[in-house]
Amino acid sequence: MDESRAGSCLWITNRRGMEYWPGPAEEVKYLVRSSSSSRRKISFRAPLGAQLPQSFEKVVVHKLTHNFRDATHIVRAPLKLPIESGRVLLKIIYAGVNASDDTFKPRGEEIAWNYWLWVLCVYRMEKLGKVNFSSGRYFLGNKKDLSSLLPFDAGFEAVGIIAAVGDSVSNLEVGTPAAIMVYGGYAEFMTVSSKHILPIGRPDPEVVAMLTSGLTASIALEKVGQMESGQVVLVTAAAGGTGQFAVQLAKLAGNKVVATCGGKEKARLLKDLGVDRVIDYKTEDIKTVLKNEFPKGVDIVYESVGGDMFDLCLNALAIRGRLIVIGMISQYQGEHGWKPKNYPGLVEKLLTKSQSVAGFFLPQYSYLWKEHLARQFDLYSSGKLKVAIDPKRFLGLHSVPDAVEHLHSGRSSGKVVVCIDPTFEQQMAKL
Repeated sequence: MDESRAGSCLWITNRRGMEYWPGPAEEVKYLVRSSSSSRRKISFRAPLGAQLPQSFEKVVVHKLTHNFRDATHIVRAPLKLPIESGRVLLKIIYAGVNASDDTFKPRGEEIAWNYWLWVLCVYRMEKLGKVNFSSGRYFLGNKKDLSSLLPFDAGFEAVGIIAAVGDSVSNLEVGTPAAIMVYGGYAEFMTVSSKHILPIGRPDPEVVAMLTSGLTASIALEKVGQMESGQVVLVTAAAGGTGQFAVQLAKLAGNKVVATCGGKEKARLLKDLGVDRVIDYKTEDIKTVLKNEFPKGVDIVYESVGGDMFDLCLNALAIRGRLIVIGMISQYQGEHGWKPKNYPGLVEKLLTKSQSVAGFFLPQYSYLWKEHLARQFDLYSSGKLKVAIDPKRFLGLHSVPDAVEHLHSGRSSGKVVVCIDPTFEQQMAKL
């Protein structure tokens, strides 16, 4: 009935029927927590080989082009041991594929971190027709300047197992599952600063989807949208990576959820996720539906399309409504990338109804990442949060270009994930 429950304890009684144990009540009663409320105890320890290899493979960008396959190739790099002080060696198990896969990585981890987060905020995980990471689209300087920085590592987000730690790293242990959101995820191993490590309960592929998409939805709705219960929440492009999280979190908070999408399959997916009113723009006019069925407006809009959709959502806001801008995919397609647009009369519209429009920039809320990721994992583990993974399998680093092309083809459904180490996955399946 639910394959995501593999490994869980099933409790069947005449009185209570079938349920997974521990439930929320039992977990609160019996779970032994660490002394610090901000640090979660990770009991899962993954099996690792006794000896680390002397080298590993990774995907690097060697040419600035929109074609990911042409822009990248696989290289073998030495695995430098021992690990430097304050750093962690992560064995990558799963890597996420993003619509913005390919941009430019400046020298230096901290600079790369900031640039990548900006790209994520712009592109989210929607299925665009262009590949903008390998083209160097979003970076300062001309193409000649950018070319001098080649090659650079590819991949934005990954889940794996801590394989080694450097000196002064006392809060992380070998065998602990962890997630990262830094450049270099398309690799068998990667070394990062310990502060970028996000401990997780299990190294599941679903956690990859929780990173950018899930964290954006969770933090933006809570902090920027000030979401409570009993409100009307509108999510645009709701069948996309982050939209699927937004609609579920809004429902779990006790709200009425309206979602836009294009196509019967996407509409069916959103209904399965509990959306109260799905608007398929291929068969219905969004403006007409909102005007007729929600005459008082909507309280919160989670918006990622921009352009005409932004105007429509702004006009649909209720008094004291909040519009959260997490992207504008309609404005940065094409050869010239992001195309700014003017919004005349915006101030007047906001003033007359005490409305607000706010952008959401993920790195500016990095202090909340661990907390919100832990929340999502708990919801997922208890069956309250569904995480859609694309059913098409991609195994090994050599399949990364295929996965990127699959995402951009528009045929994907759910998060596209590459299993970097199929042998580890097979080993886990036998346990």
